[in-house]
Amino acid sequence: MSRRSSAAAVECGMGREWWLHVALLCIPLLAVYLHIPQPQLSPALNTWRTSGRVFSFRGNNIFYRDTFGAVGSSDVVVLLHGFPTSSYDWHKIWEPLNQRFNRVIALDFLGFGFSDKPRPHRYSIFEQASVVEALISHLGLTDQKLNLLSHDYGDTVALELLYRTDHNRTGHLAINSLCLSNGGIFPETHYPRFVQKILKDSGFISPILTRLINFQFFSRGIGDVFGPYTQPTEAEYWDMWTGVRFNDGNLVMDSILQYINQRLKHRERWVGALTSTLTPLHMIYGPLDPVNPHPQFIHLYQKLVQRSTVSVLDEHVSHYPQLEDPTGFMNAYLNFINSF
Repeated sequence: MSRRSSAAAVECGMGREWWLHVALLCIPLLAVYLHIPQPQLSPALNTWRTSGRVFSFRGNNIFYRDTFGAVGSSDVVVLLHGFPTSSYDWHKIWEPLNQRFNRVIALDFLGFGFSDKPRPHRYSIFEQASVVEALISHLGLTDQKLNLLSHDYGDTVALELLYRTDHNRTGHLAINSLCLSNGGIFPETHYPRFVQKILKDSGFISPILTRLINFQFFSRGIGDVFGPYTQPTEAEYWDMWTGVRFNDGNLVMDSILQYINQRLKHRERWVGALTSTLTPLHMIYGPLDPVNPHPQFIHLYQKLVQRSTVSVLDEHVSHYPQLEDPTGFMNAYLNFINSF
């Protein structure tokens, strides 16, 4: 072998050895990274948690808050949050709601927030609707007329509850009114974020991807569905991420995201419930929403759900209207709830 060939062979071997050292170094670093402890609760989030309670649903603990407000009113409102966040989405309008309603109730769906996050588990909209019914039964409100206020993922849960009520299913709620907000209730006008599509359809790769999601990746994704002038603060991003990470909730996101496929499969059931009900309906809509874009979404809603009233908020408001414009959101909701 020539001297030049020998040198090349040595250099090649040294190159392979260098990459081997890098790989051996990365393995423990990656292992540590994938097991980062969940963030500490902020004082605000800790107060939210300690002011709530849990009840048991099929062996899992479900977190909820239940406060009494307006004296002389018997009205009850039940709040249904969106994906991937939690009941804390309602914290900016909680006190205004308490001033109008005798009772304000919110829960963290199974797999969200401070509720249990079992895995493996087949999460479904049907199960989440049963969670809501079980909570209402637990609170002794089965015969109470309830006002449902929902957002995003919660919109579809609300439509399943509406279907059960209108079809007189066992254990159904007594729904007095329903107000939706920025939910992807029509598959044909719903545009999931890229990461959502990847997580829900990547099979065995999805559990790996859920472990790779970190605060920076999460906050960038959430920020994309807020308006440019209504962005969360750093502390608010951390509160949302902490809710996701609590009990390793990031590891069930791929399972929960099957709700997008469920919306398509059960479109006739849920959109049919919306178009046929006699329950008072309202839609509060942030028009800058990239997930349910304007004007396609709202035009289709007004075409199909002609009995519903609609409030379109300011043009800078996006997918989280109750957080981005709590005053405008509350004004729209109170105008609706006081109209019948």
